[in-house]
Amino acid sequence: MDLTLSYDDHCTEIAHQTALLASALTAAAAPPSPLSAAVPSCPDWNLAQLLRHLGEAHRWVAEIVRTRAAEPPPDTALRTLPRDAAQTPSELATWLTTGARQLAGTLRDAGPDTRIWTPLPSGTTRFFARRMAHESVIHRADVTLTLGTDFAVDQRVALDALDEWMELGSLPEMFDHHPERRALLGPGRTLHFHATDTPPEAAADWLVDLTGDALAWRRSPGPAAVSVRAPLTDLLLLVYGRRPADTEPYEIQGDAELLDFWLAEVIFA
Repeated sequence: MDLTLSYDDHCTEIAHQTALLASALTAAAAPPSPLSAAVPSCPDWNLAQLLRHLGEAHRWVAEIVRTRAAEPPPDTALRTLPRDAAQTPSELATWLTTGARQLAGTLRDAGPDTRIWTPLPSGTTRFFARRMAHESVIHRADVTLTLGTDFAVDQRVALDALDEWMELGSLPEMFDHHPERRALLGPGRTLHFHATDTPPEAAADWLVDLTGDALAWRRSPGPAAVSVRAPLTDLLLLVYGRRPADTEPYEIQGDAELLDFWLAEVIFA
């Protein structure tokens, strides 16, 4: 069984995850509108702002890909997110799905190896296809947390999302952007995450190694200063800062303070 995601898979997931988000939103559209509700996993935003953020991000990336941009276009729309909830959930859902489909189509037209500006090392459309797929996954989780509905994600998608998160968080450039993360490094500092609901071929174990001069990770079981066991989707929500570690269903053994320190420092909004 192939558990990897291709470039085309990432393009598909951008549209698919946004469609699932839109369905959850319209299902909750009966008065009162949920758009003014605070998002518990993004406490500075209400739901309307979260949805506008995702839709503007899709359109911002589509413009980069369409124009083969060598530098980033203005991101004003990403930073100016009005709190008003005047639009209906159905209107926002339609706007979101339209932008997601346009982005997926633009990425497919460009192909996986087109050279463009990217915010981190890569320089090709592959970066944005994968990033926007998982951006859509996680913000769909934010919507379900706000609405109090269930969140589920395909195993292959969750595995790839966790891998991408580990890869981005371990890039040497992250110290340039977040020099405070050097405080994570130290002897004996290792963390192990194990998914309890996946088959052996999924190899759903992640070992984070903070003992060297850089953040490092690998897919591997083994002893660690702190270990976390939980279903795969719950691990995804934990490392993305969407669910606290001191709740069900997380089983934690070892240095819980190290886990809390690491999660606080590498939070991915």
